[in-house]
Amino acid sequence: MSDSSPARTDALVLDVWCELQCPDCRTALDDVRALRARYGDRLELRLRHFPLEKHKYAFAAAQAAEEALEQGKGWPYVEAVLERVAELGGQGEPLLVEVARELGLDAEEFDTALIDGRHILVVDADQAEGKAIGVTGTPTYVIGGERLDGGKSQEGLRARIEEIADRLLAERDGGEA
Repeated sequence: MSDSSPARTDALVLDVWCELQCPDCRTALDDVRALRARYGDRLELRLRHFPLEKHKYAFAAAQAAEEALEQGKGWPYVEAVLERVAELGGQGEPLLVEVARELGLDAEEFDTALIDGRHILVVDADQAEGKAIGVTGTPTYVIGGERLDGGKSQEGLRARIEEIADRLLAERDGGEA
């Protein structure tokens, strides 16, 4: 999932392999926000879905995130669901629809999307790609072809991402990061 417009094709891409019922992904939100603030339009944050079987509502949450993107509020929805990750396990799909309603999205369309499964292929494709490149847990980041696993420990991850981003942007911009 990417909230970017076609005009942002020159932005450096950071794939964020995430699962919306994952407490570690909730913790990683601060890093994602800090990266967005530091790099702005020079770094495109692209959510990639990697629902884990151990979380009952992760697959539905990934589909809901795609519906939020379709309605124009992908990242705000993802952040709002992650802020309530502790509630998702107990409330399930009704919480996903409630968050949509709170953000001013079409909650009825969310409910329909979860029932008809219109976003299943996107989620399945992300998950298959993640497995193919070695993603085993969340959050996992991929930038410039380098995979950084935050599922075991997030310590130092943002600094490593910034180091890689700075290097790649400097190379791309001819020395100006």
